[in-house]
Amino acid sequence: MIFQSIRWRLQIWYGLVFLAVLAGFGVTAYQLERNRQFRNLDGEFQRRMGALSNLLRPPPGRQQPEGSPMGQERGGRPGEDFREEGPPEDRPLPRPDGPGFQFHPPADPAGLFGSESNSFYYVIWGRDGKELARSQAAPGDVPPPPPQQPADPRGPPPPRMRGALREFFHPAPGGEVLLVGRSIAEELAGLRVVAWSLAGAGAVVLLLGLTGGWWVAGHAMRPIEEISATAVKIAAGDLSQRIRAADTDSELGRLATVLNSTFARLEAAFAQQQQFTADAAHELRTPVAVMITQTQTALKRERDAAEYRATVEACQRAAQRMRQLMESLLQLARLDAGQERMSRLPLDLSKLVKDCLELVSPLAEARHIKIHCAIPALPCVGDSERLGQVITNLLANAIEYNKEGGEVRVTGERQSGTVLLTVTDTGRGIAAEDVPRIFERFYRADKSRSGGGGHTGLGMAISRAIVQAHGGGIEVTSQPGAGTTFTVRLPAAADGVTE
Repeated sequence: MIFQSIRWRLQIWYGLVFLAVLAGFGVTAYQLERNRQFRNLDGEFQRRMGALSNLLRPPPGRQQPEGSPMGQERGGRPGEDFREEGPPEDRPLPRPDGPGFQFHPPADPAGLFGSESNSFYYVIWGRDGKELARSQAAPGDVPPPPPQQPADPRGPPPPRMRGALREFFHPAPGGEVLLVGRSIAEELAGLRVVAWSLAGAGAVVLLLGLTGGWWVAGHAMRPIEEISATAVKIAAGDLSQRIRAADTDSELGRLATVLNSTFARLEAAFAQQQQFTADAAHELRTPVAVMITQTQTALKRERDAAEYRATVEACQRAAQRMRQLMESLLQLARLDAGQERMSRLPLDLSKLVKDCLELVSPLAEARHIKIHCAIPALPCVGDSERLGQVITNLLANAIEYNKEGGEVRVTGERQSGTVLLTVTDTGRGIAAEDVPRIFERFYRADKSRSGGGGHTGLGMAISRAIVQAHGGGIEVTSQPGAGTTFTVRLPAAADGVTE
């Protein structure tokens, strides 16, 4: 479960990276401190080794080998004859293993070798491996030097470690071997303290980093958790849920904004579907109820032919209304799915308007409504039958919902690559709260007209779908008591293209 969580994966990955960085820093810091302390120690070893080498001197009249360090600390030059001066008691004693070199007893005036257990100590072996001298602080178990090897041109042999003892060898020109050593237990203990301090500081920094990383990861993942929780509630049926996105500028914030917009459209679509289902059932219920009532009445007793004929005619009218409603629903479904074929032929919209005016003129005359048409040639490309259906529907509504003896004005113009067709009436208008819903399916601004006049409440929805399928749009503006204006916008045809 932990490895399936994005938050834990991020935390583990950043923890490992942080641990590697801290470990590398700690090891580097420890090595730098260790090298610094050992360089200081080795410098002390070399200084004492040089002082001890001066105690081995060549006899009078014999030259030092060129490059030998002996005698340099006392002012001698390589290759210079060394002559012993001073009182007889300070002169070197004969060496016990031969007349080649002499060993000067170390008075140690500078205090380079002490007697304490943690002081520097020395041991000197002769060429035959016998021990010649040692200091008081030298341990009793100092092993003899390894067999002498040819001189290494790269420098003296490396130091050796025996537990907490660090020891340096130095072969003398006469075959003797000098050893200088010291216990570095205190330095090693100090290095252990440094190591534990670095480890402790690294652990604290790692803990703080992991805590901060956990908080940052949690803060970054919180929108995802809210998205998941909201999606679960929406899937359970609560379409009103929305994601709380405080930081809308981040990537997840923008995603939350998009999802909220999607959820809003989804809620609207479900609400529209529910309303559509209820309205369709309501529209179908009336003709079905008429048919059932008529047939039940006719079957209660014997009737003459005229009564049966009246019953059949009522059922026929109800069935025709049901068929009209179903055809409108099927047309809307095809338009929504993009399955309604629209021809793209050049046509003059002004001629199409005049044909539609001839079709609705009997309705206008019956209500004493005057129609004024002032429309120039409007070349466009589209399906004349479908666009004629839209224009007829607009004109029929303008006449039916107009006042007795009112007027209808039809105008048109070409504007910025589009053609505009405007139908204005002088009716009672539409209330402001009903204007945004005028193109909804089965919606009627005047509820008293529901089901009357053979209307299904789908005419405006179909008109908008047809205009949108042509790449245009339809708008409505209304002023209660003054009238309503519908404006249809369609793409204009290229210059010179007409029907």
